Amino acid sequence: MNADLEHLRVDLACALRWAARLNLHEGVDNHFSLVVPDSDGVVRGNRFLINPYGWHWSEVTASSLVLCDETGAVLEGENTVEDTAFCIHSRIHVGAPHAACVLHTHMPYATSITLIEDGRLEMAEQNALLFDGRIAYDDDYTGLALSTDEGDRLARKLGNGTILFMASHGVVVTGPTVADAFNDLYYLERAAMFQVLARAQGGPLRRVSDRIRAVSRQQFAAEAPKIADRHFTALRRVLDRLEPDYRH
Repeated sequence: MNADLEHLRVDLACALRWAARLNLHEGVDNHFSLVVPDSDGVVRGNRFLINPYGWHWSEVTASSLVLCDETGAVLEGENTVEDTAFCIHSRIHVGAPHAACVLHTHMPYATSITLIEDGRLEMAEQNALLFDGRIAYDDDYTGLALSTDEGDRLARKLGNGTILFMASHGVVVTGPTVADAFNDLYYLERAAMFQVLARAQGGPLRRVSDRIRAVSRQQFAAEAPKIADRHFTALRRVLDRLEPDYRH
């Protein structure tokens, strides 16, 4: 592996290991992917790393990740790609070029919002405000994503957003790097958890004024990348101590 590709493999393996540690996974399902540059160094969205079919996220290593192209051909590795993983991720990478890293989970609290008719993450709390103006919603569940047409539909639903809530299904979280996407994944689940707990108390959610929402959007635009870098650096550091085999 060249140094750049090895670094990308290590980051994606770290994210998968931590998602398992935080109980954001579901069996051996769900998928994380990351676009990698072509041989000429240009990122076109047609080559990406993705977790291997049938592997639990807690056992994924950097070298076990599959490098494939937009046709599903395996370019590096002995493992294969699950069909729905390919149909979702390949088309989002091509149809939404800003989504360099695509994380799809059925994480419990965020997914619970997709089970409510017209379920929405309300801008009622600081973590939720991190996502103000960045969330798209797909309110039409269409079954298993077993065609590239479905992947194209999801890419259109995501549009210019970075988060997609998928009705009766789960969420897609995207970002320019693994660190940015994983930081959003973590805080999205925290925001959803707080709202589920708050609603269980029976009272109305607090309202954050439009003025403060506008201020918060500006603040998070500047602070979120720094938060993501600090967060993911710490996660790598902990994993290097506790599960160093993820780098292999």
